[in-house]
Amino acid sequence: MNASNPSLTFFITLARVNAVMARRFDGHLGGHHGLGFNDFIILYHLNEATNGRLRRIDLAEKIGLTASGVTRLLAPMEKIGLIQREVTEHDARVSFVAIAPGGKRLFNDALVTAIETVEDILPQNRLKDIEKMNEFLATLSSVSIY
Repeated sequence: MNASNPSLTFFITLARVNAVMARRFDGHLGGHHGLGFNDFIILYHLNEATNGRLRRIDLAEKIGLTASGVTRLLAPMEKIGLIQREVTEHDARVSFVAIAPGGKRLFNDALVTAIETVEDILPQNRLKDIEKMNEFLATLSSVSIY
């Protein structure tokens, strides 16, 4: 079989782009705010969520990790006060992750750096192409990881 399958090439290129973007974000966010790319993504989703909180399983789905993978990422974030755990009165088995006030402040500061980083990487004269690609990638990301 020929290895130059366009779909396979697309996914390999997408993996490379993800690695390059993560390194750039880690460098900029880490240097200015002490945040890694994954930390920023978690704070981003919590900031966008209703009441600033999500169930762990919903957060895992949004970032494409398993629930245990998210738990490993959240532990140090909780320890330094970026996020906090909330339990429900009705069902002790359900816990939420909420953005803490310190996490909210740090996220707002880091958001400025993240937008500057994105604008450095993506050509702003191609916004229509970026919007189309974002729509396409959204359809890919809706595929369940399980």
